[in-house]
Amino acid sequence: MPRKILGVIPARFASSRFPGKVLAQISSKPMIQHVYERAQQARYLTSVIIATDDTRIVAAACHFGAIVRLTRADHLSGTDRVAEIASAENAEIVVNIQGDEPLIDPAAIDAAVLPLAHDAEIVMATLKKRIEDPRDITNPNVVKVVTDTAGDAIYFSRCPIPYSRDAASGAGEHFKHIGLYVYRRDFLLGYSDLPVGPLERAEKLEQLRALENGYRIRVVETEYESLGVDTPEDLERVSQLFQLSMPEVHST
Repeated sequence: MPRKILGVIPARFASSRFPGKVLAQISSKPMIQHVYERAQQARYLTSVIIATDDTRIVAAACHFGAIVRLTRADHLSGTDRVAEIASAENAEIVVNIQGDEPLIDPAAIDAAVLPLAHDAEIVMATLKKRIEDPRDITNPNVVKVVTDTAGDAIYFSRCPIPYSRDAASGAGEHFKHIGLYVYRRDFLLGYSDLPVGPLERAEKLEQLRALENGYRIRVVETEYESLGVDTPEDLERVSQLFQLSMPEVHST
């Protein structure tokens, strides 16, 4: 296992659909605190840093004792924000943990880390979950992924992939992509310099940049059901789950 595996939670205040969502309260804590505390429970992360461009998030993170770094405000993506943090750290592996997933499963983080820890040839990994709701197959907001026999991504798409000519034979063959990414540090630092190809431009999926430039992405199957918060309605749904069934995860 590499000596240092860094978890970075990119958290910006601006959001077109839900400004300030990472500071929204869930069970008397800001959402970003739930993400941070759950990420700390991952066995293989040696440290976790919140990366933000807003002093309000810095203040909130300091209040609950998190390690937080103020980054540039002009980053085009969360990946670029994570890369800025990684450039100042000596971690061998860097994990990009979404700041709007307060129910993130620590075990899912560990599962995504393992391929890079065990195989030096793998530069990037992510997660997939078997689709159980048939409506998700045709929902363009649910990104699908198909993999080869080694578990490497063949393609990510907003369209149904694979397309099942025989509906009966296609049952249970669709997987949604879970947007948690693990990178080898050197690969991450050069990622934004890779050319953007026609597939990424068409699908608006940043992970396609790696595939279009000839890099492998190992995809690990998980039972973790991603529940991101993009709208106030999502926040209400997640808050209800906390009240009904989710145990509190305390920081170490």
